[in-house]
Amino acid sequence: MKIEDKITPERIEKYLNLTAKARSKATPIIKNNADKKRLESMLRMCDDYSSDARHFLKSGKLVDSFAAINYAHAWIDAAVKIGLLDGHDDDVLFTLP
Repeated sequence: MKIEDKITPERIEKYLNLTAKARSKATPIIKNNADKKRLESMLRMCDDYSSDARHFLKSGKLVDSFAAINYAHAWIDAAVKIGLLDGHDDDVLFTLP
């Protein structure tokens, strides 16, 4: 097994930081109250999974932490993809429409 194939605390920190960067960079595109509620729900899921990732990391559950932070980032990525967030043409942090 190669070192890049291992889940390490450093690798998880890298993804925690990447997701935090994406979370702060993306800005809302709100067209109506329904969009606002959907976006709030998606961002809450991102924040909850990010929190879970930190908790699992502190508990030494690296696989669970890695899974949670990737799930957190997926919520932000999905919000960009469906047009609830503007990813500002950043194709490194987001899968753009």
